[in-house]
Amino acid sequence: MKIIILGAGQVGASLASSLAVEENDITIVDQDAKLLDRLQNHLDLRCIRGYAAHPDVLAKAGAEDADMLIAVTQSDETNMMACQVAYRLFSTPTKIARVRASEYMNYPDLFSNKAIPVDMLISPEQLVTDYISSLLKYPGSLQVLEFAGGKVQLVAVKALEDGRLVGRALKHLQTDLHDSEARVAAIYRQDNALEINGDTVIRAGDEVFFITATENTEKMMLELRQQEKPYRRVMIAGGGNIGIRLAKALENKFRLRIIEQNEERASMLSEDLEHAIVLRGSALDEQLLKTENINEVDVFCSVTNDDEANVLSAMIAKRLGAKKVMALINRTSYVDLIQSGPIDIAISPQQATIGALLAHIRIGDIVQVHSLRRGAAEAIEAIAHGDEKSSRVVGKRIHEIKLPKGTSIGAIIRDGEVNIAHRQKFIRTNDHVILFLRDKKRIKEVEKLFQVKIGFL
Repeated sequence: MKIIILGAGQVGASLASSLAVEENDITIVDQDAKLLDRLQNHLDLRCIRGYAAHPDVLAKAGAEDADMLIAVTQSDETNMMACQVAYRLFSTPTKIARVRASEYMNYPDLFSNKAIPVDMLISPEQLVTDYISSLLKYPGSLQVLEFAGGKVQLVAVKALEDGRLVGRALKHLQTDLHDSEARVAAIYRQDNALEINGDTVIRAGDEVFFITATENTEKMMLELRQQEKPYRRVMIAGGGNIGIRLAKALENKFRLRIIEQNEERASMLSEDLEHAIVLRGSALDEQLLKTENINEVDVFCSVTNDDEANVLSAMIAKRLGAKKVMALINRTSYVDLIQSGPIDIAISPQQATIGALLAHIRIGDIVQVHSLRRGAAEAIEAIAHGDEKSSRVVGKRIHEIKLPKGTSIGAIIRDGEVNIAHRQKFIRTNDHVILFLRDKKRIKEVEKLFQVKIGFL
């Protein structure tokens, strides 16, 4: 696929890195020569220096025969204008734009071929807000991702000594759950993926990914760790774009406090928020945190635009007694280092954004993609089409399908009903199939499996 990426910042660079290794033809555009040189030295792609929305720059980037344009510059207006130019002058088939300002997002009719021709809007702030909200709903979770319109969830948790399944083989799982079905999709031990089967024994400290119908998520979590009390008190550090969205989403569900250092911004927050308490000050101020009883806070979430401040404030909050701390990390290289320390969850806007984009880039009828393990793994929802003659999966039992190494089928959704995958289950046409890929480099093989053979009508 020929893809043009506008913007070589954190999101653009991460997306280029993710797609370049999958044999896509990538061209990236930015005005910053240093950013482009850094990318070209490490990736197999083409770099164009220039203003992303200018027609001559887009022409030079190959917009006339590009399959997709992804505009992720720092400017909403530049991203929207680039999509307009690509549509009017080059008829680029698919146009995706990052739009951060909620003022634009409140008017969906604004984005159509009759107005601003954007086929898909990406809002990292909203994606992060949704992601954090899902983590707060399930205390103890490391990641909660939804498929099939919310009917199925893929959840990551760290197994603890008090979990019923810890120290036992996976084959005991169905006995323990009785009528509630679930499937363990992957286990990571000391950052290494295990080859798992029914005899695999879960150990304390393992990072376990499981797939289950949404109504069974809490029961499955009990297999891996003792149930935590629901979160009640939440403190947010940072009242920027993400902080205010998050506060608005949470203020009616939790006892919420938000810390903002800028006086004007703090004043604006106090006017916009109805139930949250707004504190003016620095989240690095230990005395302020002590005064606000940080030791009674269930979750401290630092979402300023400064990675170092997020890390330090989360570490201070943890030391002062906050039960769980989360930190927003924009630099991908920081995430692995940070989450192995005192910070419970490192949140990467880039990975959330990339996951939302990948479903539009994958070949075949793939309706949902989630990027996992800092981009190393993926979970996808694919639709099976065709019949036994034209499809490589339809009409076959799961154990008969030649899945790529490290790939497993976790669930099948048929006519709205969730079926947890087992060796003997058949796949039928129009089934939604949830797959887990430990190695995202195998995605092309998975896409090929779900492509209908030539000649099928």
